[in-house]
Amino acid sequence: MLIGVPKEIKVHEYRVGLTPASARELTTRGHQVIMERGAGQGISAADSAYQAAGARIADSAEQVFAEADLVVKVKEPQPRERKWLRAGQVLFTYLHLAPDPEQTRDLMASGAVCIAYETVTSSDGGLPLLAPMSEVAGRMSVQVGASCLEKERGGMGILLGGVPGVPPGKVTILGGGVVGSNAALVAAGMGARVVVIDRSLDALRRLAHQFGAAVNTVFSTAEAVEHHVLSADLVIGGVLIPGASAPRLVTAEMVKRMKPGAVVVDVAIDQGGCLETSRPTTHSDPTYVVDDVVHYCVTNMPGAVPRTSTYALNAATLPLTLELAENGWKEALRRDPHLRAGLNVCAGRVTHPNVAESLGLPCTDVLQAAGS
Repeated sequence: MLIGVPKEIKVHEYRVGLTPASARELTTRGHQVIMERGAGQGISAADSAYQAAGARIADSAEQVFAEADLVVKVKEPQPRERKWLRAGQVLFTYLHLAPDPEQTRDLMASGAVCIAYETVTSSDGGLPLLAPMSEVAGRMSVQVGASCLEKERGGMGILLGGVPGVPPGKVTILGGGVVGSNAALVAAGMGARVVVIDRSLDALRRLAHQFGAAVNTVFSTAEAVEHHVLSADLVIGGVLIPGASAPRLVTAEMVKRMKPGAVVVDVAIDQGGCLETSRPTTHSDPTYVVDDVVHYCVTNMPGAVPRTSTYALNAATLPLTLELAENGWKEALRRDPHLRAGLNVCAGRVTHPNVAESLGLPCTDVLQAAGS
């Protein structure tokens, strides 16, 4: 199979779909790899490194899309890239379709087979291709939140960990999954007062076992969310329903009552965000202020640390890329129910129930869409 990797063109996105080592794994198994020139520049992987791995270098993304049977990316295809997709071509990347009807329409119109990293499942019920980036984003959320709390960045002017004689700041984390647990790890390590809110008692027990008294766990109710959001210096949104729009746990009225200069980092923004006042931002213009509350809602947070992110992501995606390359998408999906859960759009039809429900579209059975 011919696997193509274009250079990412989303604003300040430096990750790449394949590392040179991943490209080598594919070529040594008899597959062809075509990389857009400079695709690995953001992770300091030169074209020569890909050529040494057996890949061919293309002069343009359009050429990559035109030749590839399987396109491997990181972020959702941008409008001009979506025009290059064709019927029967396989796209393997993050899509986050629930809050993006325009992208969904374009993917349906293309006739391509679109498999989303974020809805691929595992035998233990996890999301193994989302987890590495959630780990990165969770840890980054405290880092960027602490920076935004500085006065010159619009925050209230506090040091999150405090100093002797001055109490630390309070961090409220909405969601105790991969994002939340990694955010808690960094926040507790900085010496902040940390509260994690979740509706899963299993998640809360896991966090209590992991962190002990360093992190307070709270069962999610409307009252609990309101209390701990209003008293927080930093709020981190990390809730997730696979494939669906994130639940809006924090209302605009609650934001009005938050501390002046408080900070919100909405990691759930890829799925629409968990605050009513959240809207997507970019690394070039990452924050805005609503009712004296600083909002950081960058949709590709891990793109700021592309080397770490790309290598972590490839460790998770490469085995499935190999499955698709060696078996073809129909057989790969038939054999692997967890990869099958990643199919979001196929031959003009939406195939993931949560995506379909979020967008008000009919849902087609995956195996039916695959003609199996």
